[in-house]
Amino acid sequence: MPDICDVGRIKMNGAKIMCECVFCHKEKLVTDIVYEDNLVMAFMDMDPINEGHILLVPKEHYLDVDEIPDETLSHLMIVSKKVVSALKEIYKPNGYSIMQNGGEFNDVGHYHLHIFPRYIGDGFGWTYGEDAKNVNAEIAKRIRDRIN
Repeated sequence: MPDICDVGRIKMNGAKIMCECVFCHKEKLVTDIVYEDNLVMAFMDMDPINEGHILLVPKEHYLDVDEIPDETLSHLMIVSKKVVSALKEIYKPNGYSIMQNGGEFNDVGHYHLHIFPRYIGDGFGWTYGEDAKNVNAEIAKRIRDRIN
């Protein structure tokens, strides 16, 4: 009996076998692909925040940004730049957003960047609790020490 070893993968006798992740199988996508190469693909979001909302994904299955090889991660950003340029030319937005949710907040289980045009008054925004958050040198040092 296979056991789930992480989101989107099945482990069987030590070997990883892909499960039925829709982003891993472009033939299962029910939307239009706008860009594709050997590493990534971009397609229309089925539940767009604004018209032109694109999802950009690596073709290989990853959940979080820290799992993605640097070459693929760099390429995702290069392609996101192309997508943003196209959206700006087509929609003439006031701005744009690029976002990604990781871990438990990745609702698909496959790393994906949301790229979408933004407009003043479009209703999209950050929401978070009003409790005071700590911002100080000790917190910065802990993070800096882990990065370096």
